[in-house]
Amino acid sequence: MHDESVPVLIVGAGPVGLSTAVFLGRHGIRTLVVEKRGETSMLPRAPGLQARTMELFRAAGLGKEIRALEIGDSHPFFEGGILRVNTFSEIADAEVLEAPSLDGVTISPERVMGCGQDRYEVVLAEKAREFGGDVRFATRLRSIEQDGDGVTAQLEDVATGVVKTIRADYLVGADGASSSVRKALGVTRSGRGTVFNALSIYFRAPELEEILADRPFILCYATAGGTMTGLSRLHGRDPWLAAPVYFPEKGESPADFTDERCIEIVRTASGKPDMNVEILAKVPWEGAQLVAEHFRVGRVFLAGDAAHVHPPAGGFGANTGIHDAHNLAWKLAATMHGWAGPDLLDTYHDERHAVGAAMAEQAMVRNRIRHGYASDEVRAQMVDDIIITLGYRYRSQAVVSELQKPVLTAPLELVGEPGTRAPHVWLERDGERLSTIDLFWDSFVLLTGPDGDAWHEAAARLAERTDVPLRAVRLGAGGDYVPVDDDWATAIGLTPGGAVLVRPDAFVAWRSDGVADAEQVLTEVLGQVAGGIGVAAAAS
Repeated sequence: MHDESVPVLIVGAGPVGLSTAVFLGRHGIRTLVVEKRGETSMLPRAPGLQARTMELFRAAGLGKEIRALEIGDSHPFFEGGILRVNTFSEIADAEVLEAPSLDGVTISPERVMGCGQDRYEVVLAEKAREFGGDVRFATRLRSIEQDGDGVTAQLEDVATGVVKTIRADYLVGADGASSSVRKALGVTRSGRGTVFNALSIYFRAPELEEILADRPFILCYATAGGTMTGLSRLHGRDPWLAAPVYFPEKGESPADFTDERCIEIVRTASGKPDMNVEILAKVPWEGAQLVAEHFRVGRVFLAGDAAHVHPPAGGFGANTGIHDAHNLAWKLAATMHGWAGPDLLDTYHDERHAVGAAMAEQAMVRNRIRHGYASDEVRAQMVDDIIITLGYRYRSQAVVSELQKPVLTAPLELVGEPGTRAPHVWLERDGERLSTIDLFWDSFVLLTGPDGDAWHEAAARLAERTDVPLRAVRLGAGGDYVPVDDDWATAIGLTPGGAVLVRPDAFVAWRSDGVADAEQVLTEVLGQVAGGIGVAAAAS
């Protein structure tokens, strides 16, 4: 017996869990999100939203609401890179540790944005509810059991102690690095474990802005006083966030960091011994590198830090988790709506585990560089941020390709190759401008050029006899959309008589330069990338 039933139960209402609920809700799947905290985050953590993350919010219909949270123009801060100084008062002589490429007008319709999760979590929670989800705070997961038909979970109301039994078709564990879902599944993790310990100090210091002299940066490390202290400014300056490292092996613990000591650390790092500092909050945390062996166990999935955790160097954490959520959401929705086969859900692990492991390695490379432990060999392993955030590649049954390139392949190549995010090309129709990225959300899309009549007609016939959602979009003069750029066909990887099949998540599933029997080929391809259901049956 159970008290309630829901299609998808999501454990964890941080950026990843709430994004999962938003994406599923936009696909028409009802969710229940539970969170042991009493409310959304009050602290401006995870403050850097990547261009790809903003593309996902844009596609889900909340891009404008998230962009409205930006304080001023945060883009120059990203262009300032990662700095190191003795004290912040010596910012004019800062050493540039990293100058990452993060976006570009020819790469994405979106740009990076600075905003703390204390602000964007509120919008995500509101949107999750607007799209039919139920978000419950002060609710703790006590246990889970699964069988071939679903998952049974016991949830406890933190305030009253009342326990309810929930029955769900699927469960998503987005409950952080110490995930109770992952532990209940018995999923092990591999990696280097804890590589450093740090304390996030949230504080007010009006004089600090003058000391920094408007120097833009993502993060600046101060080394004065023998304590490496990182200062972030992406989320705004009220409060500031500083993060000194500490060493448990030397007997240090968070309890040693009284308000007085934290004030001293901030003052020392600033280079102004009498600076007025007000401590607002202190949060200890570990910089660790661990990746779960499995992202799927039956009807339960792991996403975000529950699946992969790594040092924050690079800002990959919340962003990678939100990308997990998007990859999983369309596949779950496809399965629950009945047009995808069971094999499609396996591709969530196949694709996102490889990406999560690659992200974790790149975070470790940056961590060594920033902490002064990098050799030339380590530095040579660093891949530019734009490749990590927008250029990662998928290999799974949901991609038809003979290419065997690594997950992170330099240089950035978004030219319509299967397994990569479809290229961004500006299009126009009836005076309206949009990106190719705006074409993808709830269906497969077959892109053709002016000479792609055979493909276009084959897709139209196939769409009539299969449950798999498929749209054919003709680009070019006389087509559905007219590209703004004259060289759009090269950019998107289309030959005159060819076609490119793009998945609902904007990743290229397959492409062809042209074949004799377009309908038969397209039937076989769509059947494979949709998990082996619907297409073949409808064709018989």
